[in-house]
Amino acid sequence: MRNVGNDLKPSRLSARDVLRVGAVGLRARRARVVLSALGIAIGIATMVAVVGLSESSRADLMARLDRLGTNLLTAEAAEDPSGTRVKLAKSAVAMVERVGPVQHATATADVDARIRRSDVVPEERTAGVIAQAARTDLLSTLGGEVDRGVWLDGAGERLPVTVLGARAANRLGVTRPGETIMMDDIRVVVVGILKPIELVPALDRVAMIGFPAAERYFGFDGHPTTVFERSTDASVEDVRAVLARTVSPGNEAGVTVSRPSDALAAKAATDEGLTNLMLGLGAVALLVGGVGVANTMVISVLERRQEIGLRRSLGATRGAIRLQFLTESLLLSALGGVTGALLGAAATGGFARFQGWTAVVPPWSLVGGLAATLVIGVVAGLYPAIRASRTHPTVALNAT
Repeated sequence: MRNVGNDLKPSRLSARDVLRVGAVGLRARRARVVLSALGIAIGIATMVAVVGLSESSRADLMARLDRLGTNLLTAEAAEDPSGTRVKLAKSAVAMVERVGPVQHATATADVDARIRRSDVVPEERTAGVIAQAARTDLLSTLGGEVDRGVWLDGAGERLPVTVLGARAANRLGVTRPGETIMMDDIRVVVVGILKPIELVPALDRVAMIGFPAAERYFGFDGHPTTVFERSTDASVEDVRAVLARTVSPGNEAGVTVSRPSDALAAKAATDEGLTNLMLGLGAVALLVGGVGVANTMVISVLERRQEIGLRRSLGATRGAIRLQFLTESLLLSALGGVTGALLGAAATGGFARFQGWTAVVPPWSLVGGLAATLVIGVVAGLYPAIRASRTHPTVALNAT
């Protein structure tokens, strides 16, 4: 006689049935599910937003560097080893222009003049604006732009007229060309106001006049203070090596040579460090969310012992019970992960638009975030699932 018992095999749930059974437990406890998923969502949203904003900021910075150029060098008079301020050669610009790879060269110079809004303002109240002489080719070399009015030309550089940097105009209360300010006791007409100069922000606080006018009206000696030059990208370092002794032969130790774009690159490095810090905070939030999921699943197992016992008595195997609770944990984590990824992407887009950036959300941050939630779901649900599967049917059915 055939032994029927030997032919009996445990039933297996299809993938569809596993998802449906796992979702039933979540729908029955919606408030708890929302709160648990919220912890996961906050962690993922933080990580996606931090990565997205960092990449958006970096992309904007790279675009600015491409627009402004990284081939600008400055040579500035400083102090030599004896403590005496070096004077750059009057012909410094002409000598720099003779260096083969140099494409453009220009200069500015400090002018000893106190700047006031009007003659009724005391001389000591300069509003933090300084006077400098500037060559007519300064703006084209630096890539600066005039916001209102005009720049110095061949005639204007010889007259008592000035062009104000953006912050200088704001500090003096000058809003349009045609107004006048005082340089020492000389009334000077404002002919232009510049837009902020990103590569040389120090010029935003300056009132600029022509070299000839500075010599004629303020006793300027003709020695430049800072020389700016642009060369081909491939030759920047070569020019940098000879720039100091070119502008100050025999006294190059008192010349500081720098590349303004390095400051923007340093900003990118600083932003990267801040990004790593914020990613760490996002990971902590994600860990807290994982603990919340684990706690929810443990409580769910305790509350549903009778359900577990009934399923076991009807033939559900331990593997089926483990799979059910593990699926619930994965669905709970996935719910939080998807919500967090959407929130993070939306936050990145909104903030980038507010800042005028192009929003960049790296696909790997979304994929990585969702993968992290699945790992957390497995880890958080593993113990509750094993505990549920080890519950004896008789004990579970008698539980109150």
